[in-house]
Amino acid sequence: MNLDYLVEFLVKLLETPSPTGMGEEAIDLCAEVSGDLGFPLVRTPKGAGVIRIDGREPGDLRVVSAHVDTLGAMVRSINKSGTLRLTQLGGFAFATVEGEYCTVFSRPDLETRGTILATHTSVHVYDDARKQEREEKNMEVRLDAEVQTKEAVLELGIRPGDYVAFDPRVEVTRSGFVKSRHLDDKAGVAILVALLEHYHTEKTRPLRPTAFYLTTYEEVGHGASCVPEGTREFLSVDMGAMGDDLSTDEYGVSICAKDASGPYDRRMTTRLLDLAERLEISHAVDIYPHYGSDASAARRAGHEIIAGLVGPGVHASHAMERTHMKALEATMKLVHAYLDSPPVG
Repeated sequence: MNLDYLVEFLVKLLETPSPTGMGEEAIDLCAEVSGDLGFPLVRTPKGAGVIRIDGREPGDLRVVSAHVDTLGAMVRSINKSGTLRLTQLGGFAFATVEGEYCTVFSRPDLETRGTILATHTSVHVYDDARKQEREEKNMEVRLDAEVQTKEAVLELGIRPGDYVAFDPRVEVTRSGFVKSRHLDDKAGVAILVALLEHYHTEKTRPLRPTAFYLTTYEEVGHGASCVPEGTREFLSVDMGAMGDDLSTDEYGVSICAKDASGPYDRRMTTRLLDLAERLEISHAVDIYPHYGSDASAARRAGHEIIAGLVGPGVHASHAMERTHMKALEATMKLVHAYLDSPPVG
């Protein structure tokens, strides 16, 4: 499988802004690439993309999901000083985006650059600059425009409800690390696109009919509340978190046995673990108490599915994230092996 292709596409996708609810451009990129590989992408009314792949054998549909939407923000209101107050899209700590450059996307096509700062940033001015809590009410966007009043910002065309995307700051190091915001879950999407390239190049297909499901609202909990008709098995490819007493690292694939929604299907988790052990794929099994996935969203919506979750190990999740090419490769190998194995249920 072509790891260089995976990383090249991942960089393009990371550099395509797609905070939750603004996934059109990212889905367009996926549609262009998958179409060139001979796998057309069909958009759902909610803006997700579904890529169907024929199986070598007939059978129930398997769905493998990843999400293009990322953490971000919206303009909540405009301050009298001409700065912007924000509301979060997705769960992140504001301390992790303080000082970050960003882009405000206004309707219809205005883009304004800015910087996310605490309201009491300067240590030369504020006694509490170091101690001020980094929470929503104390954060603002300083626009790169000559605006010093609310009226001037409105004249510029910026309104409440406009999207704010954080700069990803992508870097691929000589030592094989990929550092960037939004590896959650653009790394997962890139893995699925690289599998499409593999099926195209090798002129092969998964064992059973398969759909790659690229969702656009995972970070707010309802990305896969609808699933493609006929789905029986559902594997979510998302990030593996690191820290505390967890075993996952940046060099292998994480198999999640349980997250905040409860345990994943024991049969699915066992199948993934057996494949990883038999094929000697670097892996860890972990439990994520503050985590949810597209698979858990589908189950909460009432879908009768056999659900599982895997992903590359990612350090500093929902902050300045990092993974290694070894983790991307391990995850791709495990997903490929799963799609080449018999049905779980």
